[in-house]
Amino acid sequence: MNLLLVTPIIVPMLAAIAALAFREQPSVRRIISLAGPLSMLAAGFALLVIVDRDGIQSTNLGDWPAPFGIVLVADLFSSFMLLMAGIVSLAALVFSFGTLRSRNIRFGHYSVVNLMLVGVSGAFLTGDMFNLFVWFELMLISSFVLLALGGGRRRIEGSVKYVAINLLSSAFFLAGAGLLYATTGTLNMADLSVKIAEVDNQGLVTTIAMFFVISFGLKSAAFPLFFWLPASYHTPSIDVTALFSGLLTKVGVYALIRTFTLIFANDVDFTHTLIMVLAGFTMVVGVVGAVAQYDYRRLLSFHIVSQIGYMLMGLSIFTPAALAGAILFIAHNILVKTSLFLVGGLLARFSGTESLNRMGDMYRRKPVIAGLFAVAALSLAGIPPSSGFISKLALVRAGIEDEAYVITGISLFVSLLTLYSMTKIWNSVFWRPMPETAPGAVAELPPVRRLNLLLMLSPILFLVGLSAIFGFVAQPVFEIATDAAESLIDPSAYVQAVLGETP
Repeated sequence: MNLLLVTPIIVPMLAAIAALAFREQPSVRRIISLAGPLSMLAAGFALLVIVDRDGIQSTNLGDWPAPFGIVLVADLFSSFMLLMAGIVSLAALVFSFGTLRSRNIRFGHYSVVNLMLVGVSGAFLTGDMFNLFVWFELMLISSFVLLALGGGRRRIEGSVKYVAINLLSSAFFLAGAGLLYATTGTLNMADLSVKIAEVDNQGLVTTIAMFFVISFGLKSAAFPLFFWLPASYHTPSIDVTALFSGLLTKVGVYALIRTFTLIFANDVDFTHTLIMVLAGFTMVVGVVGAVAQYDYRRLLSFHIVSQIGYMLMGLSIFTPAALAGAILFIAHNILVKTSLFLVGGLLARFSGTESLNRMGDMYRRKPVIAGLFAVAALSLAGIPPSSGFISKLALVRAGIEDEAYVITGISLFVSLLTLYSMTKIWNSVFWRPMPETAPGAVAELPPVRRLNLLLMLSPILFLVGLSAIFGFVAQPVFEIATDAAESLIDPSAYVQAVLGETP
């Protein structure tokens, strides 16, 4: 058994259980909770190095040979995603140490977070469609609890919308998996890659693929079933929103890229063209929704939707360059979007509101926060030399090379609207004087202790710093993304690692 493949699943699970044993000791719970993201970060980095050096890693649990047993697989794509998940979950947890209420800690917040990380790690590493469904369900249950934890009408309403839509997604997933098994006799992804091409009725295969387009499209908040995200992501504590923005929709995108490169790649003219249409609408509808918002978190929630469109754009073009651009964009978006939500947590703490109409003068009063927001916002808009510019440039170049001019033009137009919406936040929150409708002077709000401020600022500095380094030193990340994309386009190495045979 390859322990590196099991570690990011087992350690968060043990951390979740161990944290429950210290109900009346929140400081101990905090320390224990760090084991989950640290194990993901360490395992992701180690697997990235090993896969790059020795090739794709695979292990059969219980010594049942593939395709009959449970298989865990790590290639460059899944290892990279595991590393990014470890980074963002660590940052969100550290931020929560300075903001989370003691009641939520007693109710098991950190245990549930680690259980959600178990699901995330399992989704990235599984080599089986049914187990992907199981990991998704664990993520769904955990995220539902995190949304509702603490009570209140707004949280319950948001969590009900979230779970209802995601249960619909799960139903489509389960139906698709059942049809896949009935058609091919297997749910092992590598085995499906081989057997799906041998099915006589390829029209049936394309129909089954639509079940997964709907299921994973729902989970990643792609058009047209994205409305659950801006209706729910603004309701929980800010550290939970940041964690969700950096992880959950990206797991849906990961599943789309994995299945539509490894399994459903025989009718590209139809399936990937459909994904391209969805990508364009997702970009436009998301950014238009963001432009119309005057609540900080709701605005950024619509931007999550819009940015998903760029990732789907890379998949839809379906070339190594485009997939590499999509992987780069996922990494950029995870860092930047999480940091912007965490900045919003600081702004709310110092101003007492999340409404853009009731904030102001933050540039003068909190210049460090203003600087962090400016760097992350410009990166989100794709201003050079940021990580957003590097990843968008890769996608635009891939689109032009493939003569996909319409989706490329849409991506550039959406970037302009993204810049406009970020400018709206800057003018409202940082630049203009404090409006008379503001909820009291800063001195009247509860003071923030220095330790709490440090715990909130340090993860934002970490994420923004990583994003800036990514922008200035993009070549190593670009090489990893390119190698990962090439292995996605040609899955023979993946099949060989799992089944021991070349398709």
